[in-house]
Amino acid sequence: MEKRIAVVSGGIGGLGSEICLALARAGRRVIALDLGAREQRIAEFAQLTQGHDIRFEAADVGDFDDCGAAVERIAGRDGGIDILVNAAGITRDGSLRKMDKRAWDEVLNVNLDGVFNLCRHTVDAMAGRGFGRIVNISSVNGQTGQFGQTNYCAAKAGMHGFTMALAREVARKGVTVNSVSPGYCETAMVAAVPEEIRSKIVESVPVGRLGKPSEIARTVEFLTADDAGFITGANIPVNGGLFMSF
Repeated sequence: MEKRIAVVSGGIGGLGSEICLALARAGRRVIALDLGAREQRIAEFAQLTQGHDIRFEAADVGDFDDCGAAVERIAGRDGGIDILVNAAGITRDGSLRKMDKRAWDEVLNVNLDGVFNLCRHTVDAMAGRGFGRIVNISSVNGQTGQFGQTNYCAAKAGMHGFTMALAREVARKGVTVNSVSPGYCETAMVAAVPEEIRSKIVESVPVGRLGKPSEIARTVEFLTADDAGFITGANIPVNGGLFMSF
């Protein structure tokens, strides 16, 4: 059987890179979708993934037409997309009283519009082929809320509703749609948090440490497996016990 084609948005980010590697090791042909301006980061990503069936494709996930063009290019070069992981995300933190419209729009555009844009351009073909795996990378803060992140939390919470609704639409077409909600992990985004605040975060996590990007990637690999077809509309928390519910 030919390799499944997997696309990972935000693919050259901290979590994205690990997800790309995990999927490649699982026998997928992986396309890392990300902005094309950061040449040094792209070169570092190529070095990191050398020897794996992973390549880079430039696209702005917040641009509907650009996403459509990228999906067409991928289909022409690699084949139809079987697996889509929406991992692109940004933050523009600040209390709502001080947040300007641009900070709101930018976060919603990348973190939530990006999910719509890529799903809209891929899900119909998945359903037509009778197989698809979509995983949306949300956040523990989309479940709990976080001070200074009304934009980010709104986008990440919105992912859950989107995930459940789309899962119902395509459940009988062989396409599963799930979300993963990471807690605080060893990424550049968390590293940018002041040490004093970061230490308090670690203290609040029951397992007593930050998560590893590879632990998030392992969950994505599980949800995108060919034999994971009975899991859909689910949210998998991977947060070290920071938030527990049933």
